[in-house]
Amino acid sequence: MATYAELFTLHNNSALRNRVQTAVLIAAETVMNEVGTTPNHANRLIWAKGVFAGPGPEAEQMFMAVLAANSEFTVAQITGASDEAIQGNVDAHVDLFADGS
Repeated sequence: MATYAELFTLHNNSALRNRVQTAVLIAAETVMNEVGTTPNHANRLIWAKGVFAGPGPEAEQMFMAVLAANSEFTVAQITGASDEAIQGNVDAHVDLFADGS
């Protein structure tokens, strides 16, 4: 389990941050292509458009959520996570941020 100090240090890990930002962009593209009957689609679409307008703020929020969601893992496990695992974490958090604001 990563300590709070280690999680805070991971916040400055540019390689991990870049991977999460890429996963956010892929999640936004997925949202743009989903059917209109997807639950929360209108808000998800607003979120996706915001990502494409400037992914920085959305990626930063998502990065924090992904770190928190994986706090039970070690630093090595977090930084060594597969692209698929990171994408799964990001995809699982889209509705948290897709609130229409």
